[in-house]
Amino acid sequence: MGFLIRWIVTALAVAAAIWIVPGIDIIGGDSAWVGIAIFALILSLINISIKPLLQLLSLPVTVITLGLFYLVVNTLLLYLAAWLANSLFGVGIFIEGFFSAFLASIVISVVSAIVNAIIGPADAA
Repeated sequence: MGFLIRWIVTALAVAAAIWIVPGIDIIGGDSAWVGIAIFALILSLINISIKPLLQLLSLPVTVITLGLFYLVVNTLLLYLAAWLANSLFGVGIFIEGFFSAFLASIVISVVSAIVNAIIGPADAA
């Protein structure tokens, strides 16, 4: 149940990023929510599997930059999720440039934090 909640929260955050950030567009699929749902699923799986390893490997740089490099790691994972969704399923999001992806990763992080604070931790469900 925790993963399902995490997936829904990520889908809401991705939808907010697409709506707010210029340079992020939905591609493929019959409706916008199909692309958002598939992209959010892939992003959630990447966040569960690859993100902890990348955070550990980038820890020295993250400490030196006082945590700002963490945003770069989120941006790179956003690019990876977009590439996987587009190449495997032909749906997802199109990222125009690094700055758009950087802003989208900030929006996704903030919206996810707000929604998680409202609904509580995913483990409690």
